[in-house]
Amino acid sequence: MSYQVLARKWRPQRFDDVIGQQAVTRTLRNAITSGRIAQAFVFAGQRGSGKTTTARILARALSCVKGPTPDPCGVCDACVEIAQGRDIDVLEIDAASHTGIDNIREVIIDGLSIAPVRDRYKVFIIDEVHQLSGSSFNALLKSIEEPPAHVVFMMATTELHKIPDTILSRSQVFEFRTIPAALIAAQLRTIAAAEGVTVSDSALGLMARAAEGSMRDAQSAFDQVIAFAGTTITSEDVATVLGLVGRDLLFGLLDAVVAEDAPAAFAFADRAVEAGSDLRIVCRELARVVRDLMIVSVDPSRASEVEMGEGEHERLGQLAARFSREDLMRAFDLLSKLDFELRQASYPRYQFEMALLKWMHLRKLVPLAELLEQAGPSASVAPRMPVLPRPAQTLQAPRAPLPTARVQPFALKATTNPNPPDPESRTPNPGTPSAGLKDALLAEIRAKKGLFYNTVVAQAQKIEVASDRVTFAFLPTHRALREQLEVTRPWLEAAAARIAGRPVAVVAVQLDGPSAPPVAVEPDEPRAEPNAPAEMPKDRRNLKAEAMSSTTVQAMLDVFPAEIRDVEEL
Repeated sequence: MSYQVLARKWRPQRFDDVIGQQAVTRTLRNAITSGRIAQAFVFAGQRGSGKTTTARILARALSCVKGPTPDPCGVCDACVEIAQGRDIDVLEIDAASHTGIDNIREVIIDGLSIAPVRDRYKVFIIDEVHQLSGSSFNALLKSIEEPPAHVVFMMATTELHKIPDTILSRSQVFEFRTIPAALIAAQLRTIAAAEGVTVSDSALGLMARAAEGSMRDAQSAFDQVIAFAGTTITSEDVATVLGLVGRDLLFGLLDAVVAEDAPAAFAFADRAVEAGSDLRIVCRELARVVRDLMIVSVDPSRASEVEMGEGEHERLGQLAARFSREDLMRAFDLLSKLDFELRQASYPRYQFEMALLKWMHLRKLVPLAELLEQAGPSASVAPRMPVLPRPAQTLQAPRAPLPTARVQPFALKATTNPNPPDPESRTPNPGTPSAGLKDALLAEIRAKKGLFYNTVVAQAQKIEVASDRVTFAFLPTHRALREQLEVTRPWLEAAAARIAGRPVAVVAVQLDGPSAPPVAVEPDEPRAEPNAPAEMPKDRRNLKAEAMSSTTVQAMLDVFPAEIRDVEEL
């Protein structure tokens, strides 16, 4: 007898042998047991999921000498002939070669009234039924809706949406699921044991993932690899024959990206090109690994659901700990765009290598919130400055209507100043005996709490240092800044005591009356506006003080060094 390929040799012969379609097989078994057999069935699903195989098993279950039974014997004439495709009462039709209405009339419609020769039912199995023409479907409507009692239609398709609703409404529709890679690998392991082939788990996993849910594709690929490698198969053999990408190459690329090792990344890219791998496939496999890393990062309990070979879960967990979720989302977006760009790239290799370098650069990006957290704790604990009441407006004569404008609280005019003025300039007596303590304390605050220095200390109107006391004086409107300094007072006293070598108290006070603004932040000369009053508003200093006390403004100044020169109300 001539050689029979694995896909045909290991074709399921019973409902229990169909892998990954328990919902379909259980429904059909129960329908046969209860005698609720429909006149037409539609089996829909991707290639290699078991549609035609299930139709043949159903035909055997209906025609078996012991039937109708959910467990056909497999030895009677009907079971054997149906399995071999030569039963006279079970007619398999390829819709691709019988698309016209004349073919349907001649093969199906004209023979409906003829009783089966031997079997209990006359079964019509129409494969790829979606390729029938519209007139052919219309000719089948009446036959499918009210066929003779001895006729059963079974239709298989990979494109359910192309079948008219009038056909679907007259049939029972079963949708076959994509077979999980784990079940495909287990079936390949069973076949390998029966065929006397030694194959590694990584090789099985590689073939199962390459099949993309199709058992027939996996068995055909297994047959091809056996012909190449013989009875001992490794993952390298599978990658060589099928042109796939090994997991070691993917993990090596990820390690190079994490380590920001561009030479290593280029070396792995060279390896992929020299092995003849399609760079688009490499890109898609990298995207799949990034997706697996995201699953492990979001929910570690689902790590076992990720389709990985033996020993790969541990390595995946180690890599997941080195990527943030933001890194993974940016990486997936980058790889998705790269897959699209590689289709039209004149030099795919160059595009792929530049994408690896860009991926390394993207990992250096730090979220703004993280920068603020690293700057110091004062950005998150500073209380919000209360809104100051506006002075009463005097009644004036009605004016002409002005154009509608969007109102904003403040307009801040900032000029870049990489060296903002220090608070030392606020005290007129730098030569006092305590000036050394003040300078050292301010330097310590600036080094250890940069954001606190710019937000609170730099806004003090006076910083007076005595032998055992440091006093920070704030404007009456800076009550929030004084409270913030009180929160940090224990740290300030510890720092001052460490510098002076003796206990030093830190006190925050508020001035009784308005004081001149700090010298370092003098406002610009007022600009002449058309139809504007000659004198400056009295609350100009208050607007600036309120803006400077805002933690948001101070946080932006800490990240982007600048000097607030003026504040205007719009």
